[in-house]
Amino acid sequence: MSADSTVKGFDPLRGNAATPSPRKPGFARETSSPAEVTIAFDDNRHASSLMGSHDQNLAFLERRLGIEATVRGNHVALRGPAEACRQARKVLESLYDRVKRGESVALGDVDGAIRMAASQGQLFPADGDGPRPGFAQVATRKKTIVARTAAQDAYIRSLGRHELVFATGPAGTGKTYIAVAWAAALIERGEADRIILSRPAVEAGERLGFLPGDMKEKVDPYLRPLYDALYDVMPAEKVERGMTSGMIEIAPLAFMRGRTLANAVVLLDEAQNTSSMQMKMFLTRLGENSRMIITGDPTQIDLPPGQVSGLAEAVGLLENVEGIGVTRFSAADVVRHELVARIVRAYEGAHESPSV
Repeated sequence: MSADSTVKGFDPLRGNAATPSPRKPGFARETSSPAEVTIAFDDNRHASSLMGSHDQNLAFLERRLGIEATVRGNHVALRGPAEACRQARKVLESLYDRVKRGESVALGDVDGAIRMAASQGQLFPADGDGPRPGFAQVATRKKTIVARTAAQDAYIRSLGRHELVFATGPAGTGKTYIAVAWAAALIERGEADRIILSRPAVEAGERLGFLPGDMKEKVDPYLRPLYDALYDVMPAEKVERGMTSGMIEIAPLAFMRGRTLANAVVLLDEAQNTSSMQMKMFLTRLGENSRMIITGDPTQIDLPPGQVSGLAEAVGLLENVEGIGVTRFSAADVVRHELVARIVRAYEGAHESPSV
C-alpha cells in the first residue's frame, strides 16, 4: 500500500501542533520529536531490501551517526541526537527510493549517503525548501554508478567537462572503476567508437621474470583490475565481442608510441609508475574526438630509486591548463572497506611523522 503521508507531532520551537505537510509517496507516516523519529515504509519487501541482510545496513547507519535504530516490521524507530536522527531519516528515505527503482543498496551505498551528508552539512533540504540535490551518476547498460563521496561527485562532473582528466589518490577510492564506467557509458551512447586500456608493466616490488604466452597473455596480469571493472559495468558477451572486434583494445604503454588515438576513450591506470618520457608520449597520443583519463596513486610508486614519476610531474605542469581536470582523492574517500581507509590513514601518518 502506498499513500501520501503527513508529518504530525509537537513543534518544540512553536509550542503547538506542527502543521501537517505532505510527504512523498512510499511512506505511510512519520512522527518526530527532538530525539526520536519513527518512519513507516509502505512496502515490507522493499523495506527488507533497504535494511540489508540481518539489518546490516541499519547497523552501519547506527555506528556512523551514533544513533539507535529499532525495526518492527516495516517501521523503523531512530533515537539519538536530533540532527543525527534527521540525517538518518533522510538517508533512509533516499536509499528507499533507490530500492523502489529496482537498485540494490549495499554498505557502500549507505556509507556514500552518510559521507555526502557530512560533506554538504545537510544531505537534503528540509521539506518545502526546494529541489533535492542529485549525486553525480554514471549510467551504463548493466548498472548505474552513483557517487559515494564528494570527491567522486567532483570526479564524475570533471569527466563530463574535460577532455583530459587526472585522478590521483589512494587505493579503494573508485578512481579506476569510475573511469571504466565512464568509458562504457560513452560507448553505449555512441560518443566514442572504442575503449583503449593501458597500464605500465611495472611489478609492485617484485620480479616476475619471463611471462609465457602471446602479448595479450603477457599483459593480462597487469590489466586484470581493468577487466574486472569492464565486466562489472558491461554485459560479459559485449566485453568479449568488443575484445574480438577491437572496440575494446589492450594497448601496453610501451606500444603506444607513434599512434594517434581518435574517437576513443583512452584510460591509463597506475600512471604513477610511468616515467616522465612515457607520460609525455602518452599525453600526446590524444586525437580528435577522444577523451583521456589518467589515474594513479602517488604514494605507491614502484619506479627505480631516483626516477621521477610522470604522473606527479604532469599534474604539476598541466593542472591549470584549459581543458584539463584534476581530482585528488584522500583516505577519507576510500569506499572499498572501512579497514582500507584506516590502513591508508595509518601509512599516511607514519610517513608524515618525523623519525625518532
